Amino acid sequence: MAGKIIIKKKGGHGGHHGGAWKVAYADFVTAMMALFIVLWLMNTSKQVQEAVGGYFRDPNGTSKLVGIGNSKLNGQQGSGENVPLSKDDMQKLKEELQNSIRKITELRSLSKQIEMTVTSEGLRIELLESAAGTFFDIGNATPSENGKALLKAMAEEIGKLPNHVSIEGHTDSKPYGKVGYSNWELSVDRANAARRIMAESGMSPNQVSQVRGYADQHLRNKDNPEDPANRRISLIVEYVDSPGGRSAEPKLVESASEAKDHAEHATLSPAPTGHPANLAEHTGKE
Repeated sequence: MAGKIIIKKKGGHGGHHGGAWKVAYADFVTAMMALFIVLWLMNTSKQVQEAVGGYFRDPNGTSKLVGIGNSKLNGQQGSGENVPLSKDDMQKLKEELQNSIRKITELRSLSKQIEMTVTSEGLRIELLESAAGTFFDIGNATPSENGKALLKAMAEEIGKLPNHVSIEGHTDSKPYGKVGYSNWELSVDRANAARRIMAESGMSPNQVSQVRGYADQHLRNKDNPEDPANRRISLIVEYVDSPGGRSAEPKLVESASEAKDHAEHATLSPAPTGHPANLAEHTGKE
C-alpha cells in the first residue's frame, strides 16, 4: 500500500491583517471630516467663514482682522460683521485714514493740520486750526466746508468699526468777548457739531461714548496759550475694554445751555493755578 501524502497548509490569514486598509480608512475619514466642515461653513455667518479662511491663509494670527473695516486694513476684499480693533490694529487704522484723506483733493493741502497718534486711550485724531481757521471759522461752532469734508471722510471709515469714539472740543486762550457764551460753550458746541456730521455720514450714533468740551484747559502749546493749534477737535477711537466691544456707556452734552449745567458737575482734571475750579464761573475766551 502506497504511503499517504499529507499536505499541511499554513495559516493564510496574514494578508488580511496588513496595514493597507488602515490608510484607506484614514483617507475616507479625512474626506468625510472635510465634507462636514464645508457643510458647516455653508450655514455659518460670513464673519466665521472669513475667520476660518483667514486662519488657513495665515495661521500666525492676521485672520483676526476680519469684517468690513478690518478686511480693508488687510488689503482684502469682502464684507461681514464688524470686529473691534485692538491695540495691535490701531496703526493699521491710522494708515487707512491717512490714505482716505489723500484721496480727497481738497484735503491734501491740509495734511499738516491733521495729526494722528496711537496713545494709551486709542487712536487720537487731532484737527488743528490755523490762524485763519481751517475746520471752523474763528468763534464759529459750525464746521467749514473743509471741516465737513474731513469729518465725513473720517465717519465713513470709523463707522465700519464697532469701537467707541470720544469727541473733544478745545479752544485757545484768546478772549471771546461775547456775554453769556464762553470758551466752554464753544468747545462743547464744536464737538457736538462734529458728532452730528459724523452721525449723518456713516458713523452709528451709538458709537459715540462721550462729547466733551475742555475750553482752554488742555492746551497743546502751553508756552503759547494763544497758538491757533490749541483750537482743535479731537476724535479718539477707543480701545475695546469689554468682550462686547464697548468700553463705556455713551455720555453726551447736547447744547450750550446743557453744557453749563454739565460743566458745574464735570469731573475734569483740576483747574490750573489762576483758573477758577467752578467751570460755570470761568470767563469766556476764544
